[in-house]
Amino acid sequence: MTPLERTFCLVKPDGVQRGIVGEVLRRFESRGLKLVGLKMVHISRAIAEEYYAEHRGKPFFPGLVDYVTSGPAVAMLWEGENAVVVVRKTMGATDPAKAEPGTIRADFGLTISRNVVHGSDSIESANREAALFFKPDEILAYDRAHDAWIQG
Repeated sequence: MTPLERTFCLVKPDGVQRGIVGEVLRRFESRGLKLVGLKMVHISRAIAEEYYAEHRGKPFFPGLVDYVTSGPAVAMLWEGENAVVVVRKTMGATDPAKAEPGTIRADFGLTISRNVVHGSDSIESANREAALFFKPDEILAYDRAHDAWIQG
């Protein structure tokens, strides 16, 4: 059996405002991932600047921070085999115009700056991002009756 991974995902303010949080959750659950953390947040500037730290100094950094702090977002932690890759494939390419049909960004993204969701690009990023939004006691471990059927 492949070891389980945990990854972070954020429904950005445009996804919340457009009322598609449930659709995003549904798509990840349909892929067999297990939701182990979920909360609605209004991201502070300090957290946003840390969240997007790798882009600090780039011309678009201030816009990213302004955008992600502009309204509520939904932070999620997903667990499953190859969770990082599964979430990223389900989301699609960052630019909705280049995303594969049937992905979240192809179906709901409007532009590269309004693409509905973020997902961690590695386990290391997932751990760093998760720690910004979740305390250890907010991450749940539990068994699902159907796990034996979907885990190799």
